[in-house]
Amino acid sequence: VQLQASGGGLVQPGGSLRLSCAVSGRTVRYLGWFRQAPGKEREFVTAIKWSGGTTYYADSVKGRFTISRDNAKNTGYLQMNAVKPDDTAVYYCAASGTIILSMIRDKDGYSYWGQGTLVTVSS
Repeated sequence: VQLQASGGGLVQPGGSLRLSCAVSGRTVRYLGWFRQAPGKEREFVTAIKWSGGTTYYADSVKGRFTISRDNAKNTGYLQMNAVKPDDTAVYYCAASGTIILSMIRDKDGYSYWGQGTLVTVSS
């Protein structure tokens, strides 16, 4: 499985940005987004079950970020609204062919990772 993340950039506080994650190789069961700010651990942002669309969110982004996927394009998306300076980080998409629900928010539950895309929230 190969993942290609894109869409990062500079955005003002309160603005919006959409990240994409192109999936190739084979079907994945779960797609997740994680982020890592300078000097911090990589943290869970959101995840989606590819078939069925069940979603999971970190409390810090709930109500502001939305994860989705397009089966025809084999691409996942992270719509980021009302962004804050604390959202500044490198965002990674990750995928798993099989995962137990207790590992949904754990980076060790994902076998495949994209290269990361930088999101900077600043005025």
